Amino acid sequence: MRYRVTHITEYLYHEPVSHCFNLANVIPRSTKRQRCTNNRVTVEPAVASCSQSEDYFGNMAYHFEIQRSHKKLSICSESDIKTGPQTLLMELDQGITCGDALAHMATSTDVETLMAKEYLFNSPIIQSNEALKAYALPLFAEDRPLLDAVMAFTQQIFDEFTYCPKSTHIGTPLPEVLEKKRGVCQDFAHLQIGCLRALGFPAKYVSGYIETLPPPGKEKLVGSDASHAWISVYCPSEGWIEFDPTNRCLVGEQHIITAWGRDYSDVAPLKGVIYGGGEAPIMNVSVDVTQVE
Repeated sequence: MRYRVTHITEYLYHEPVSHCFNLANVIPRSTKRQRCTNNRVTVEPAVASCSQSEDYFGNMAYHFEIQRSHKKLSICSESDIKTGPQTLLMELDQGITCGDALAHMATSTDVETLMAKEYLFNSPIIQSNEALKAYALPLFAEDRPLLDAVMAFTQQIFDEFTYCPKSTHIGTPLPEVLEKKRGVCQDFAHLQIGCLRALGFPAKYVSGYIETLPPPGKEKLVGSDASHAWISVYCPSEGWIEFDPTNRCLVGEQHIITAWGRDYSDVAPLKGVIYGGGEAPIMNVSVDVTQVE
């Protein structure tokens, strides 16, 4: 499928900002199942300097500096992307078992497995603990195919948690998310990753977009799409496989990847340093994902 994605982030400051340095993760990356064929990033006010570089995780980072006083900052990323389905060698209820996958992680010295192991460790937002392990453990019997267990866990999160945008913020601790069983896509992705890591399965945080469709008979509103988050788990027999706990599904062509990392802190759409600005700014985000014939 072909998509055009327009992502606009706007900050309104209470006091002038005299100078800022920023890093934006708004350029979709090219992967085995998607290709970013074109991208343009526009910043207002005009930048004094800008550059693109590949970060540690292989994401395309956009760095920019503004040296003039401003009370409004706008970043617009326009991208053309071609996506395809994930490629699986077998059905989810086949393949390597949970027990064999753990044994492989413990003993294998191949490069892919060693690189995957870094996604077993705690990260700034995701701290594994026994409660997270206990929550997921019943689904991961030793003789059960790993990907079948992950799909069942994806279903469990969807069934037991309520999507509620105002119930959490990006810094809400995972024990609180697990207790209240409310949150948004970032919370559900962090929770699933924390549980998988606690069990010994490498998992990473994926940020991007998902195409949303309007109700029957209604036109799609421009800017009505939103940033999205899901997970990718390492399966020794298949490689990295993506699951979406917010939508209880295996990730498909309608999921567009921007970046991945250990958790949200690695792939936040915008982060940096500003001089001035006063109290926390007002932020507005608009995302439009449109299929292109």
